[in-house]
Amino acid sequence: MTALEQAAPGGYHGGVAPAISVEEVARQAQALARDVGIDELDALVGHQPHLRIDNLHAGYGQMEILHGLNLRVGRQQSLCLIGPNGAGKSTVLHSIFGFTDIYSGRICIERDGTQMDVTRMSSNQKLRSSGIAYILQDKSVFPGMTVEENLWMGGYLMPHTTEAKLAAEKVFDRYPRLAARRKHPAKVLSGGERRLLEISRALVMDPQILLVDEPSIGLEPRFIDAVFEILAELQHKDGKTVVIVEQNAKKGLEFADIGYVLVSGKLALAGRADDLLANPDVSRLFLGG
Repeated sequence: MTALEQAAPGGYHGGVAPAISVEEVARQAQALARDVGIDELDALVGHQPHLRIDNLHAGYGQMEILHGLNLRVGRQQSLCLIGPNGAGKSTVLHSIFGFTDIYSGRICIERDGTQMDVTRMSSNQKLRSSGIAYILQDKSVFPGMTVEENLWMGGYLMPHTTEAKLAAEKVFDRYPRLAARRKHPAKVLSGGERRLLEISRALVMDPQILLVDEPSIGLEPRFIDAVFEILAELQHKDGKTVVIVEQNAKKGLEFADIGYVLVSGKLALAGRADDLLANPDVSRLFLGG
């Protein structure tokens, strides 16, 4: 078991010193919070958001997790969400993809020059017609299926299985490492190979927006850089818009163009990722600095 795997059951793992409890991190982060205006968020994306969230209140059943959240990320841009455990980071991704109850607010994407409201769409509709894909945390592959069959599952919304198989072949052409294991059951893959399969399966439908939940979780350090290199290639070479939640806050901000700090379901700080990396308070609370 790796150090990351041993740490996983505990609290926030963004480099916070063990002496500081999750509650204390949240308290200190809340003290740093300031009002982040819409104009500031728009400026970070050049006033051309590909994905936007306006005053979102969302949660699960009667439990509201997000309280008036605003978000902007530009086309072919990357956004990293960081914050203490319970801040609502994964709930943001769940809400975008349709896994939560939306009480009020709007989620829109830019498509063909117009804003498309996707707030009430189902997850299938968002994947098929809006180009939004969600890459789950670790252990989302089907272990008893082959690598090839897992990829075919990524095209489950396509009208014909032949289309899914053709799309899978394009993935194999791109990633020879997976192609060499196409007939192997997914359960025999290494941690890095499983994560590559999870990402690749989402690419079968050729989405334009990738929601990536904890890409480094459970991975040995030698695989983490490779995963972020894949995400960077998808952003910069394929033109994907990427929103990630990352428990390794330093790694996530090093990858991203912009970063948000969430605390208690609200936006506490937002800025260029480089600026957040250089912020001594962010470093002290989340980066181990």
